[in-house]
Amino acid sequence: MHPAFSVIFFTVTSGAGYGLIALLGLFQFLHLGIFLDKNTFFISAAIAFSLFTMGLISSTFHLANPKNAWRAFMRFRTSWLAREGLLAILFYPFLFLYLYLTYIDYQIDNFIFMQAYSFTIFIFAVVIIYCTGMIYACLKTIPQWNTFWTPVNYISIGIFLGSLIFFFILDFYNYEVEPYKFYLLLAIIFSFSMKLIYYFRIREPRHNIGQATNAAIKLKSTNVRLLDVGHTGSTFLTDEFGYKVAKRKLFKIKLFAIIIGFLIPFLLVYVHSFVYENLIFCFMAIFLAFIGMVAERWLFFAQAKHVVNLYHGSQQV
Repeated sequence: MHPAFSVIFFTVTSGAGYGLIALLGLFQFLHLGIFLDKNTFFISAAIAFSLFTMGLISSTFHLANPKNAWRAFMRFRTSWLAREGLLAILFYPFLFLYLYLTYIDYQIDNFIFMQAYSFTIFIFAVVIIYCTGMIYACLKTIPQWNTFWTPVNYISIGIFLGSLIFFFILDFYNYEVEPYKFYLLLAIIFSFSMKLIYYFRIREPRHNIGQATNAAIKLKSTNVRLLDVGHTGSTFLTDEFGYKVAKRKLFKIKLFAIIIGFLIPFLLVYVHSFVYENLIFCFMAIFLAFIGMVAERWLFFAQAKHVVNLYHGSQQV
């Protein structure tokens, strides 16, 4: 698929924003050894709000007719895009009420209610990221996306980026990060592991022209082969649904994404936590992780091949 930068920016930044707000809800629910004051809590929430709002706005930039974007909300029962859009809109008043109740110290007299509300914020944010991943995972016509590991990767990367930002905020305001640094390192390891599983899952082509055609027209007793592609030049379908890039380039970008997006941030967090404490390590970890995740998301789209390419000369997808 053709990698549109607006969609790459949307999926990375909104995932990080929802990941951060999910962590805020989870930590308010469980505490996990860290008790946030109001100032730190609202600054963290403002950063998360900015990230997922910028991401949602950027998602409209690749639309041919942005004025018709409202139509995307009309198929909630069957469309993951509609579910994501509606839930993202509904999340705003839900979050604003949560922030207001926190501001007026509602939890003092209603502790159990606010604990439940905090956990609901966590679930709500994770579900939105899940819906984003399912927009792609539900497409049976794109084998590289049509897997359980697609939404799992979206959620794990969102939590990973949100964890890095949260770690930086805690350290910046001189919180004791001793318990949290272990959670962060585990989040990086888990996200990296999920990415490797995804790459292993899509390593081999899954369809050829015979398999795809037989499945489409329910033929089981004969094989179908393509006699003519029907054209001699590129078309919209081959340009948009069959983005061509050399395997060597794909490997280099994949290596870049793994090293810059996962391994170096892990080392920076480890050095900051156990060797030499310096806030610049946290900042560099966030900066490099975002660059790496942009490369990872570019790969996610560039590696995806629509089965329509089988009818335009490709041997496998």
